[in-house]
Order: sequence, then C-alpha cells, then structure tokens
Amino acid sequence: MQRFDGFWKSKRTNVIECFDCQRKQEVSSAATSTICPSCSAHIDLSDYKIATSFSRSIRTKGEVHVTTKGDLSSSSVRCRRALIEGRLRGNLDCAGTIVINTSGKILGKVSASEIVVEKRCEVHFFRRVRVSNIEIRGRMSGEVVANGMVTIRKNGVLEGNVTAKAINVEKGGTFSGQVVVGRRALQQTELLPSESPNVSEPPEGSISSLARPLPAT
Repeated sequence: MQRFDGFWKSKRTNVIECFDCQRKQEVSSAATSTICPSCSAHIDLSDYKIATSFSRSIRTKGEVHVTTKGDLSSSSVRCRRALIEGRLRGNLDCAGTIVINTSGKILGKVSASEIVVEKRCEVHFFRRVRVSNIEIRGRMSGEVVANGMVTIRKNGVLEGNVTAKAINVEKGGTFSGQVVVGRRALQQTELLPSESPNVSEPPEGSISSLARPLPAT
C-alpha cells in the first residue's frame, strides 16, 4: 500500500463541488460532511473502505477503496477518487482518478476523469468506459470513449474499439481494435446510445482500422 501513499494524501483543505447545484467551496480535509452555501444540500465527505459485500448507494466527495476481499455491487457510486483491488460489479462515477489494481470482469458503467489499469492486472469491461484520460499498464479489454488521451504503456495491452482525442502506444505496448481520433469523432460518439456495444461507423477520412494486434515500434 506504500505505492499509493502519495495518491491518497490530501491537502489541509479541499475544494469541492456540490452534487446538486455545482457550487464550489473550500472545506477542511478533516471534515466528514458539509452543507452547500448555495442550495443547502448535505454533502458527504467521508471515505469508504469496502472489505465485504456492499450494495448500498454512495454519493461522497471522499474516496472509495474496495479491498481485495471487497465486493462493490451498488447501482450508483459517486466519489472523488477510487482504488479498486477487489470486485466491482456496480456503477462507478469518479470525479478524479480510478486506480484499478485487480483482475476480472467489471460489469457496471464506469466513468472518471482518469483511469489507471495497473501492471499485472487483466480486466474486461462489459460496458462502455467514459473517461478524460486512461493509462493502461496491464491488460484491458472493452470499449473506450476518451475526450483526452489514451496511453498504452510498455507491456500494456488494450483490446477493443477506441474513440479518443489522441492515442499513444509506447514501444512494447499493444493495441487491437478500431480507433477513431479527433474532436469530430467524439461529437459523433456522444450521439450514440450509451449501451451500444460497439463504436459506430467512423466519419469519413477520420479512422485508422487495426485488424490485428499492433505492437508499437
């Protein structure tokens, strides 16, 4: 867990945004809850550590940690950051970074500002993954829609269709699937049903099709 010490460290104060009215405010990092000064909504700031089976909804500006023995199957989880070391079968929406340090199938919807798939991990996403940026150090399969960068590190593997603003495959990394790059492609993807299993036919002149795994050179 020492690897994640820097990831979990918080500042003395944090700037949070209300779930309901999006009003931003500064709060102490030691606080466990607060009230929105604009709409008076209650805002949970607690951190959640899931070490057993857990199915209740979570809406917090804190962090969610699913341990190796944890099983998160909630239909709705919203948080600031997340570390997944156990099972994730529910839906997860993260304002910051999701670190995936486990192997297996992820059945629910996952969206985040950033996702990191760690080394020696092998995950399969059944639903479309929506992110700003994603970094793959292990092995991942599934459909990705990223309005930023998709990065496949050395020895990383991504199998599935990708729609992104940009993609970077480092030497030793492997990508297999279709890739559609550019702002226009992202606008077209937003028109697709959220549960569509595949990326639609790309706009003319904006696609590179990869019929087989393409190692970086």
